[in-house]
Amino acid sequence: MNKVDSRVLANWLDDTLQAARFKDYCPNGMQVEGRSEVGHIITGVTASEALLRAAVDRGADAVLVHHGWMWRNEDRRVIGTRRTRMALTLKNDLNLFAYHLPLDAHPTLGNNAQLARVLGLTPALRDEGVPRTCGQDGLIWLGEATGLQTLAQLGDQVAQRLGRQPLVVGDPDQPLTTVAWCTGGAQGMMGDAVDAGASVYITGEVSESTVHLARETGVGFIAAGHHATERYGVQALGQAVAERFGIKVEFVDIDNPA
Repeated sequence: MNKVDSRVLANWLDDTLQAARFKDYCPNGMQVEGRSEVGHIITGVTASEALLRAAVDRGADAVLVHHGWMWRNEDRRVIGTRRTRMALTLKNDLNLFAYHLPLDAHPTLGNNAQLARVLGLTPALRDEGVPRTCGQDGLIWLGEATGLQTLAQLGDQVAQRLGRQPLVVGDPDQPLTTVAWCTGGAQGMMGDAVDAGASVYITGEVSESTVHLARETGVGFIAAGHHATERYGVQALGQAVAERFGIKVEFVDIDNPA
């Protein structure tokens, strides 16, 4: 079985995702240093205890996730669930790699790019061929829902493609023009989508204020699930790692209704 030095892997991931470009809410890259060589990686959305145990059970050398640890404003003490997760990782000499905003934003491997593929959305492109975006760090993508005419049709397609019923706010017969989307907990960025002229905004979560904004602006809103919208970027990244280094990479989906 092929193996790669863990530091070589970390550097490749950092470079590929341009991690240094982002001012994030957590550290991106290698969050826990484990064994020096990696031949088997488990990928997943969140570095939860369940995912870590799956990695141990499958004999993996590393875990690669979108949601890692050490978030801004978190309690820094190593107690409770944090202690359990850290102890499990250190005891089994696992490497932990985590990429938050860099994995959202990547133009081909990222969550937004991969959600577009899954949902059948067509990103708008700038003259230089890069996706047309708006909002902080260009995290909101803009495009169209090819072949769909109304908000209701888009909601139905989201449900079918993601395997869960989304929350849809707005007139079901509202015509679709520009579609905006940003995976995960980006409901607070809806104002940027409105300012960009979107007719509907898709994200993972919803806040009480988001519903009022949608109603008062006439812009449709779809909350499709934080976990459900962010399953695909880490899978694409894992596949790229497998192709680049010839190592074994497995995605484990720890179901989460939120």
